[in-house]
Amino acid sequence: MALSPCISCAKAFVCAGLPMNIVVAPDSFKGSLTAVEATEAIVQGIRAVLPETEVVRFPLADGGEGTVQALVDATRGRFVRRKVLGPLREPVEAAFGVLGDDVTAVIEMAAASGLALVPAEQRNPMIATTFGTGQLILAALEEGCRKIIIGIGGSATNDGGAGMAQALGAKLLDADNRQIGPGGAELSRLAKIDISGLDPQLAGAEVLVASDVSNPLCGSEGASRVYGPQKGATPEMVEALDKALHQYASVIERDTGKSVAEVPGAGAAGGLGAGLLAFLDAKIRRGISIVLEATGFEERLEGANLVLTGEGKIDQQTLYGKVVAGVASVCKRRDVPVLAFAGTVALEPDELRSIGINAVFPIASGPMAESEAMARAGELLQQACERVMQTLVAGIDLGKALGALKGQ
Repeated sequence: MALSPCISCAKAFVCAGLPMNIVVAPDSFKGSLTAVEATEAIVQGIRAVLPETEVVRFPLADGGEGTVQALVDATRGRFVRRKVLGPLREPVEAAFGVLGDDVTAVIEMAAASGLALVPAEQRNPMIATTFGTGQLILAALEEGCRKIIIGIGGSATNDGGAGMAQALGAKLLDADNRQIGPGGAELSRLAKIDISGLDPQLAGAEVLVASDVSNPLCGSEGASRVYGPQKGATPEMVEALDKALHQYASVIERDTGKSVAEVPGAGAAGGLGAGLLAFLDAKIRRGISIVLEATGFEERLEGANLVLTGEGKIDQQTLYGKVVAGVASVCKRRDVPVLAFAGTVALEPDELRSIGINAVFPIASGPMAESEAMARAGELLQQACERVMQTLVAGIDLGKALGALKGQ
């Protein structure tokens, strides 16, 4: 793909005697490199060719795995660790981030209620709970945070956020006025919701849900049918869980006035999206939008004349809110050119240009088995960046030579 827009930009700066400023802002390369590791590989590629270039490191995530790390790193924040209850009510140590402003917390629900915390043979969304996620939210409030960002991917649960709500003081009662137990199956016994005991620290707190999932709570595209099987649900369990979530949504609407069943994203993380909407008055937004806003990415572009980004696979999903597209959209608005690296590229040039990407470069220099490419991803990414930087410099040198000839 042509490099001319980037070469023209770089040439203008070099010929004017100004420094070349590059922002490096990749996502993780799933299964191979974290966002931090990908950033360092790209920086090493730049340094090998342009050692004096000013580089801003800006590893990113889109609301899924790695979001807490990316936000803490970008804002010079800190981590807070707490012992909470895991999906099966076993003690686990989970961490969340407090950003550099000291009032914004970022939580990955998977840290307390994630599928990875449950051995495959024990996975059972009928009994798995989000109680630990509620404990993390409470811990963030106790740290003085008034804004809470929650990434809700990778859940082991299907309880609609009921456990989370109970941890924060809500009463979910059965017909005998007793608290229902943990897990999605218990929602079928739900008769009444009492939110008068919700922790008062929630008053005035802003809660943002980072999610790119648009599933409703119930039905054929709902939490139980789409995601239940990967959490261990049998076909019979799926039917029971979906029926229980219908009951849950009905009681929520009657007792809190919130209609959550059909809200896009309510079905995310086994219905945790619905629980956050109902009990915390949360707003669901695309993960990358929240991350870019929270980190002040657009402000950090001031003075930059090139951005390098990347992810493991650039494909149709990239167009719908992944890191590369989010970065490119901001850069397009600021008229900063963007180059991207990927293990696999499955988009056409016009699709890339439509979101503001000037060019994409596969990191492998030739035919290679996927397993080898993933194992060598750091090395290949660095080498690919070196090649691109060498091409960039060659273009600048050629521009200078042609300018000198014209001046003769």
